[in-house]
Amino acid sequence: MSGTSSGAAAVHNRRVVIDAIRINGALSRADLARATRLAKQTLSNIIDELERDGLVVARDTVKEGRGKPATPYDLAPFGAFSIGLQIDRHLARTVVMNLVGDIVLRRDLKFLPSEPEAGLDSLIQLIAQTRADLAEIYPLSESRTVGLGVAMPGPFGQPTQDRSADDYTMARWQGVHLVERLAAATGLMVNVQNDASAAATAEKMTGKAHGMQNAICLYLGYGLGAGLILNRELFGGRNGNAGEIGMIRNLGETDRRAVMERSVALGGFCARFGLSHSDERLFERIETLLSEASPAVDEWLNNAAFRLGWLAEMLQLIVDPEAIILCGTAPSMLIEGIVARANSALDDDLSGGRRLRLLAGHSDPWIVAIGAAAEPISRNFDPKYDAILKV
Repeated sequence: MSGTSSGAAAVHNRRVVIDAIRINGALSRADLARATRLAKQTLSNIIDELERDGLVVARDTVKEGRGKPATPYDLAPFGAFSIGLQIDRHLARTVVMNLVGDIVLRRDLKFLPSEPEAGLDSLIQLIAQTRADLAEIYPLSESRTVGLGVAMPGPFGQPTQDRSADDYTMARWQGVHLVERLAAATGLMVNVQNDASAAATAEKMTGKAHGMQNAICLYLGYGLGAGLILNRELFGGRNGNAGEIGMIRNLGETDRRAVMERSVALGGFCARFGLSHSDERLFERIETLLSEASPAVDEWLNNAAFRLGWLAEMLQLIVDPEAIILCGTAPSMLIEGIVARANSALDDDLSGGRRLRLLAGHSDPWIVAIGAAAEPISRNFDPKYDAILKV
């Protein structure tokens, strides 16, 4: 991404420099000037400022050809911290991420999603304990914590009467003014996104989507969603519901409750094979079922691969991304199995159309919490197009 000479774009140019280092690794001033297309003096001023602010550090000088030794500049891992909070149907997780995307702290908590008021008090205590633990490890962390990212199942919006007691969608939580109350309790800037967008944020920072301009991350968790990375930014839509593909009705179904995620995602898998999603050994039990390769499991995998392949083809035609990535809070054995079957079906297709093969991304119970923590880092340090459009 190029910089700009606009007088109102100083913040944007700082972000462009940080972004260039994040994507390419440590770079000299000359390399950064070439990568960002900023004037050498402008670039030097930015590097000096970032170094004073503790966001970049100078590495040992290196010899580059016949020229003078150059000093590479890298991101300072402890120059900034962010906190991610995942709110799920059976538990909550917090993650602390540093500026380069390393996870430095994790905590979790079991709670009942059917009691938002009591649950919110528990979440505030969990965040407070996470910050206290962080301060013991990094005494300057309090002044360098840039925000709180929250991720939870969607869709968002005022719950209708028939959904107000629905624990599956956690609709009760949409009436508690979550962002405002967490901001008041923590003193941090708070942003909320759905779990699929959080997973895509994690893929964008540390996974298969790293460095890509346009990518789609299909998220396989208890539900099903898609995170849309467009022009290097997460697209949320009007209410933050962009990518709620799990709510699409199954092909040929007239029952509005027969949505895609109930037959593809982990919630449907658990219901089909008598598993509890809150079981601490869920991954192990799923892997055992997959290893047994029973006809029922084989049928479920083929159905999931067919439906996700259909969704991927539709999204490719709409968005034209560089990659479509399947990731999730599911065992890698499950994700890789679905990807292999979906790609095999694409290979057998004789229509001659240009199709992207699915890629297997992160498979980690903590991916949503990690993506929630990555969101404040992205919000504070990634280039944003709207920053250079403001007058």
